[in-house]
Amino acid sequence: MNTLEKLFMESASCAAYARGYLDYLASLLAQLDLEAVARFADLLEEARAEGKQVFFIGNGGSAATSSHFANDLGKGARVEGETPFRALSLADNVSLITALANDEGYDRVFVAQLEPLLREGDVVIGISASGNSPNVVQALEYARLRGARTVAITGFNGGRMRTIAGLSVHLETPAGEYGPVEDFHMILDHLVTSYLKMRAMKARSTRRAGEGER
Repeated sequence: MNTLEKLFMESASCAAYARGYLDYLASLLAQLDLEAVARFADLLEEARAEGKQVFFIGNGGSAATSSHFANDLGKGARVEGETPFRALSLADNVSLITALANDEGYDRVFVAQLEPLLREGDVVIGISASGNSPNVVQALEYARLRGARTVAITGFNGGRMRTIAGLSVHLETPAGEYGPVEDFHMILDHLVTSYLKMRAMKARSTRRAGEGER
């Protein structure tokens, strides 16, 4: 029995289950390595400053998170007058994904997209609860060979992705607890992209103040 099943068995109502779920999520987040979060934000900022492409990849709920993250980074974190992020989710082109899966195999749906697009110094971010999705693992391995920077955003025990990525942002949970892990992934999205937007706004304000003094 996992933690969520235990919470359900102990809850007399939906409200009680909700309280238990949120308390449990808070206890997991309290263990998060905040320095890893900071390094992740710095890596994205470096990619923005260098004009590098940021690719997001994931399956299922993590595919949705990939799309959301690319949207928030590319649009939500955009500040007028500052260099924008070049963010792209490789989970979004359904026709291309299904063509690759049909012709080359599902394990290649991400790496085959990276092959013509990836350049040295780009960033490839794999999102997976288990950290063992074969197509994401393969893409991260390929990205490292091509000189790209790699990030694994994971849950459970982190799986293979946690060991091969250059940077791991990980939430340790029992295996199978997808809900709390995917909650964390979305919190990370909103935390990091909001920080990067405000960081860009501060940089713009500081630069304009300096220009006004001259």
